[in-house]
Amino acid sequence: MRNFIITVDGKQYEVSVEEVGRPTVSRAAAPASPAGDTPAPKASAPVAGTKVLSPFPGLIKNLLVAEGASVKKDQPILVLEAMKMDNDITAPCDGKVSFQVTKGANVESDAVLAVIG
Repeated sequence: MRNFIITVDGKQYEVSVEEVGRPTVSRAAAPASPAGDTPAPKASAPVAGTKVLSPFPGLIKNLLVAEGASVKKDQPILVLEAMKMDNDITAPCDGKVSFQVTKGANVESDAVLAVIG
């Protein structure tokens, strides 16, 4: 296990990461510095449903529907920017969307972007 301190928007967070090849990665959500106006990000609970995976690395440019909104199959749910091009990511099935990413986040290939349940 390796420990790191990262800074996001001026707030420091202590993060513990297991070595590559291990099945899990743990994160500490508590800030390493005194609490400010904004609460620390919370780890989201696993959601049952169909996972929407990132087809390639990129930046989450925009979320096109609200969290918990009902979506139809093939409806665009977010915009993923890669190599200066905007790519609509669509719902693979009908259901309610639960985003696993936020606007402005960088993602890798096969990262879970949302779950449709």
